[in-house]
Amino acid sequence: MNDLVRQHTALSESDLEWLHLLVSEWQLLSDLSFADLVLWVPTRDGTRYVSVAQMRPNTGPTSYQDDMVGHLVPRGRRPLLDAALDEGRIVREGDPEWREEVPVRVESIPVRRDGRVLGVIARNTNLLTVRTPSRLELTYLQSASDLAQMIAAGSFPFPGQQVDMDASPRVGDGLIRLDADGVVQYASPNALSAYHRLGLASDLVGHHLGRTTDELAPARGPVDEAMVKLASGYAPRETEVEGSGGVIQLRAIPLKPKGTRIGSLVLLRDVTELRRRERELITKDATIREIHHRVKNNLQTVAALLRLQSRRMDSAQGREALDEAVRRVGSIAIVHETLSQNLDERVEFDEIADRVLAMVAEISPGKVVCRRTGKFGVLDAEVATPLSMVLTEILQNALEHAFAPGEEGRVDVSAVRSGESPGAKRREGVRSDARLMITVQDDGRGLPEGFDPQRTGNLGLQIVRTLVEGELGGGFDMVPAPVRGTRVLLDIPVEPQK
Repeated sequence: MNDLVRQHTALSESDLEWLHLLVSEWQLLSDLSFADLVLWVPTRDGTRYVSVAQMRPNTGPTSYQDDMVGHLVPRGRRPLLDAALDEGRIVREGDPEWREEVPVRVESIPVRRDGRVLGVIARNTNLLTVRTPSRLELTYLQSASDLAQMIAAGSFPFPGQQVDMDASPRVGDGLIRLDADGVVQYASPNALSAYHRLGLASDLVGHHLGRTTDELAPARGPVDEAMVKLASGYAPRETEVEGSGGVIQLRAIPLKPKGTRIGSLVLLRDVTELRRRERELITKDATIREIHHRVKNNLQTVAALLRLQSRRMDSAQGREALDEAVRRVGSIAIVHETLSQNLDERVEFDEIADRVLAMVAEISPGKVVCRRTGKFGVLDAEVATPLSMVLTEILQNALEHAFAPGEEGRVDVSAVRSGESPGAKRREGVRSDARLMITVQDDGRGLPEGFDPQRTGNLGLQIVRTLVEGELGGGFDMVPAPVRGTRVLLDIPVEPQK
């Protein structure tokens, strides 16, 4: 719509915002009218109309099989559009049109803003299935007529009240028509069922909706007078009402076809099951975070016990082995601590990598500098946990074996993600094309003569091989650095970032 309006018309940006506000609301008019809506705007030179938006009803058959957006028609070909634009009134004259052997009633509704007519809504009703209307349909049509008059007068949509139609109640979810005093004139079967779930034992017709709602869902704490007013339809608002038996979502729309409020429409939807499932998910998320928190605490307890045991050992080799175990446990604890603060099982691994770097660097304080470049990005927990251990082992191996005691040096960790595209998803049973390439390079003494990283190495390198190739499904290699030292290469498949 933006492109069409800016290309063909002379409307200002504020006018365009008004049309966006109208289009965000007009599904309501379409459903109440059982009709298709097409928004026509005059072109810059005033000789043609361009269709900038279209809406089909959820409550009846469409009268347009084709998409009308972008069509241009010369002025004079559709007299109802001309009359509505020039006279600023709703035009209903004329016989039905026949489109592909289907009779269609056409009406034109001027779209007014600040006293100016910006365009015209063509309301097209498929008459093929017309029958004697029920009380529900008559209420729909009367409400649609009131809304159309408000659009023509410039009092609908309501400024500052843009509605998310995907989240708001729709006409078919439940509709209540109120008079000017807030008394129910009509309630659809779905609306009545929703109030019965709240605990209503009688009919709604003839009752004041605000007071009835307040009795079914009394405010906890101070009395919320705004709830009574909202349910009575005095202002365009949305809220949720929770009673002992359920939860309903309410949307009030004051009806002022001639400038004075004659009543209101209240759209409502029973969201009891939806809110119950949301609460279950919140509870589940909280439980998962609590589990991660407790696992982190338990791992820190294990690390503390290992430290105590290390201090009591006389063997230097034994103390070294226990200290390595403390760092391995600590790297896992860092992941669980991060997961305990997240809403899902995905973590920002850059923070974890930095903490692992700081933790491992403690074995060589002030001598070897560890630095990270690039971004690991967001990783699943099933990748982050083994990767934190792998990074710990590689760094620990570099600091212990690449440099002599007291020797100064440097270890660089770089991460690059590749093969990711927006919206990419991992298919079941198919390895992801997204890769995480990690390089750990030191400027130390280098690899021993004849060293084979796939066959030889200490326990730490055995752990790295097992985790990278077995659990992560990636590749691992150690090669001499171009100038001096050793370079470790990791190639790991990862879930594309969202």
